[in-house]
Amino acid sequence: MTYTALLIAVMALCTMLTRFLPFFVFDHESSPPKYILYLGRVLPMASIAMLVVYCLRDTDLTSGIQGYTGIIASVFVICLQAWKRNLILSILGGTVIYMILIQIL
Repeated sequence: MTYTALLIAVMALCTMLTRFLPFFVFDHESSPPKYILYLGRVLPMASIAMLVVYCLRDTDLTSGIQGYTGIIASVFVICLQAWKRNLILSILGGTVIYMILIQIL
């Protein structure tokens, strides 16, 4: 019990530190350095690209239609995002399509 409480406290402290540290490091009246602004622009897309590569890395296109389920769901997510511009809807829609495809195929 003590170990669990200590573990939760350390995780909460680390999470709070990463959230609050920029407010203590950077002056509120000046803008952040240019490299911080650059990272703020490129890291979200880099993270998403890394997740896509991670999700599709084991896709076996020689195993028949089962190999294409992840790709079909990914294309569906891209199309839904381009059409509706709603991230939650795109993620939920892609998940539903993927689950349907792996159950049916």
